[in-house]
Amino acid sequence: MNIILFGPPGAGKGTQAEKIVKSFNLHKVSTGELLRLEVEKKTDLGNKIKSILSSGQFVSDEIINNLIKKIVSDKIFFNRLIFDGYPRNLSQAKNLELLLKQNNQKISCVLNLNVKKEIVLKRILGRETCTKCKLIFNKYFNPATYDNHKCNAKFLEKRSDDNEEAIINRFNDYLKKTLPILNFYKELNLLQKINGMNEIDEIFKEICTILTSLET
Repeated sequence: MNIILFGPPGAGKGTQAEKIVKSFNLHKVSTGELLRLEVEKKTDLGNKIKSILSSGQFVSDEIINNLIKKIVSDKIFFNRLIFDGYPRNLSQAKNLELLLKQNNQKISCVLNLNVKKEIVLKRILGRETCTKCKLIFNKYFNPATYDNHKCNAKFLEKRSDDNEEAIINRFNDYLKKTLPILNFYKELNLLQKINGMNEIDEIFKEICTILTSLET
């Protein structure tokens, strides 16, 4: 099966994606990772991408779509893809449908993690990372204590972009850009809404129920 995972910043999308990959033997497709790998290969395309990113510009849909095409057409990943961070707009969604059709594949379902803005704020504003042991905590939901964190509290740091204004802007921008894509997949009867405000294991259990039904 091929699935798409959507969710705003702070929805726990990355965590769920990793769980899905391990449990259902899927290959995660992240446009960010694809771009970094191409740059590391130092191909002509990789050098072009590096130049674009260095100048602070966005990589075009054409380049992104070509990278996705390589993955979709690779028989190793046939019908076992989970798209994380793609498609980002309606044009990319339609392109993905075309690429999959050309390779005798299709999207099995689209999982959308629904999370309220106030929960996203707490999840991100409360996030702290230990620069020494790299563990991640949250002062609201999973605070660092003597029992779960042996390093000195001075090593706990917040990301510079984890401020309320930036988070709200990212959240609203996500909703604005994603709504047309979600409506597109809703019309194709592929959209599955997931309660992203539950505990991690509860969310994954809900996802497993949906994905297991697709295998039968």
